[in-house]
Amino acid sequence: MTRTKHSLIPAFMLAALFSIASAPAQAGWFDWLKKDTYTATQYPFALAGGLGAPDGNFYRVPEELRRSGAKVFITEQAAFHGPEVRGEQLAREVEEILAATGAGKVHLIGHSQGAQTVRYVGSVYPQYVASVTTLSYAHNGSKIADLALQVTDGPIQQPLTDIIDTFTSFAYQWLGGDHNEEHDMMAVLNSTSTEGTAQFTAQHPYGAPTEECGQGPELAENGVRYYSWSGGTPFTNVLDPTDYVWALMDPLHGGESNDGMVGSCASHWGQVIRDDYRMNHMDAINHVFGLVSPFETNPTALFRQHANRLKNKGL
Repeated sequence: MTRTKHSLIPAFMLAALFSIASAPAQAGWFDWLKKDTYTATQYPFALAGGLGAPDGNFYRVPEELRRSGAKVFITEQAAFHGPEVRGEQLAREVEEILAATGAGKVHLIGHSQGAQTVRYVGSVYPQYVASVTTLSYAHNGSKIADLALQVTDGPIQQPLTDIIDTFTSFAYQWLGGDHNEEHDMMAVLNSTSTEGTAQFTAQHPYGAPTEECGQGPELAENGVRYYSWSGGTPFTNVLDPTDYVWALMDPLHGGESNDGMVGSCASHWGQVIRDDYRMNHMDAINHVFGLVSPFETNPTALFRQHANRLKNKGL
């Protein structure tokens, strides 16, 4: 039978497709078929939130890390307590993560007070930890905590402490937390004050800067890698109601660059990625609900870049 020119079209198309598929990289037409492994680190991530955020509240961060291969776990500690209590709670969660995944270690990321929590675990249980990353935390003490302790000092301390504990317990229940969970707001204030952070660092020094406003070692003596980053812009989005709070707190920092809650220099720990991103204290975890600066800084991109940084180190 004589072939028509139309019957040759399928054969021609198959030959063309075969030749394209056989031509490797020069065209890159099939690159979109490759699996995205940009954040596929060897070890999983465990995220720890700060004051009043028992489940971390990292808005859209886990999803952005997972879509490129990372394993991410949101941990949950007491919403209002000191770093030792929260740290032991996190350590038990890390043990569960290691058992569930078969991984040898985890990457810990802590925001605000969660930074003390992950530092505690990195110090006390270094065998569980590949890296510790702290976000937006005053490692040398919070001026706001110092001021609060001055107010609560003296004969009114106990009744005021009771009021604070009652309020924090109510606030946590309103947020959906466990009403039976123990809270200790005074432990929070004491551990985040200038004196309290100095005592904590004396016990858990790994990653500490070697000079004021400087950097610490990336790889500490305990075998854990340490990193930090933070913002330096209290007001970033007119639609975010918390920005107005950070703007009001800005003068408390005496002209120092800050994110509304934490001074930029105070946030330094381990290798400092940056301390002047266009972010405030809540922007660091992409809150409130992604209402961050429309310019320069995408908080979820910072997490993705950091995961890739760790991946490229074989971690």
